[in-house]
Amino acid sequence: MDAFFASAEEVATPGFLGKPIAVGSDPDNGKGRGVVSTANYKAREYGIHSAMPISIAWRISERAKEQGKEGVVFLPVDFELYNRVSDNILRIIKKHSKVVEQASIDEFYFDLSFLKTFKKTEEECLRIKEEIKKKEKITCSVGIGPNKLISKIAAGINKPNGMLVIKDKEVHKFLNPLPIREIPGIGPKTAQRLYAMEVQTIRDLIKVNKNQLKEMLGKQGEKIYYKVRGIDDDPVTEYREVKSIGEQTTFDENTLDIKLICDAFTNLSSDVFERFKESKFSEFKNITITVRFSDFETITSSKTFKEGMKDKKKMKIEVLKLVLPFLDRRSNPRHKLIRLIGVRVEKLVK
Repeated sequence: MDAFFASAEEVATPGFLGKPIAVGSDPDNGKGRGVVSTANYKAREYGIHSAMPISIAWRISERAKEQGKEGVVFLPVDFELYNRVSDNILRIIKKHSKVVEQASIDEFYFDLSFLKTFKKTEEECLRIKEEIKKKEKITCSVGIGPNKLISKIAAGINKPNGMLVIKDKEVHKFLNPLPIREIPGIGPKTAQRLYAMEVQTIRDLIKVNKNQLKEMLGKQGEKIYYKVRGIDDDPVTEYREVKSIGEQTTFDENTLDIKLICDAFTNLSSDVFERFKESKFSEFKNITITVRFSDFETITSSKTFKEGMKDKKKMKIEVLKLVLPFLDRRSNPRHKLIRLIGVRVEKLVK
């Protein structure tokens, strides 16, 4: 879906139509602590984008107003609205394909291989796009390819409201000139390591052999080796196993207050455990905490339990054990203030 949260807000409140919109945390007149979740294309013209600190987005909006432009409309996240629209879109897609995988609230994979030809698939996708536009009043971008990897990359090329078809024989021609960040799994840190090797495009990355990538990046390196060649055998599946349950929070002010931080971690631990108890899992074998400092350096720390964990009190104790090194010189030698914390449980067992 194109700028999904913002698009849904425009439809829900027609007065927002055509205005620059940023959905996310409260900007609090430039003092807000969170980030932009989604910005519509009008706001993106100002330079606002998802994951940008909301305080920076607010300052960009203020500068735009000084230049005589329209100020940005800042809206809180409304998951009830977005889930309702997402469910409607899923129902539309399911009318056209028997196998639909919902990758996220605004991203779907679906299998149309029964149509046999790319031409028929393209015609069917146009019908899906038209039906979504007619019923939900929002647009989507579609990528059609021989596998999920190619379709995902293709869907992002012609946004918004675009469609791109990549046939089997066109895969390498399509991929080679693209920047390496287009490959799912290559984030900022991995990209920096590759840039240091003068690897900028997928064409450059193909020249790096599998052993080099495995040595640099472990299992992820081997996956990337196949992805840059357009190889992906991941099936479209209607149900994917939940891999983790987690929560995070941003402090109103950067802090090293031991009581405040420990209380916040204890509350997050309780929230995560309650979500775990509501799930279909019986225990978990890993706890991970996340700490983001005031300079946005982000560190995780984990503990694995061979026997599994399903006790709320023990979980809280283990979380606090992981936290304490960040409050002294062991994991925080420069006594940096903490901005954000998170807790998640992984390796869930049915």
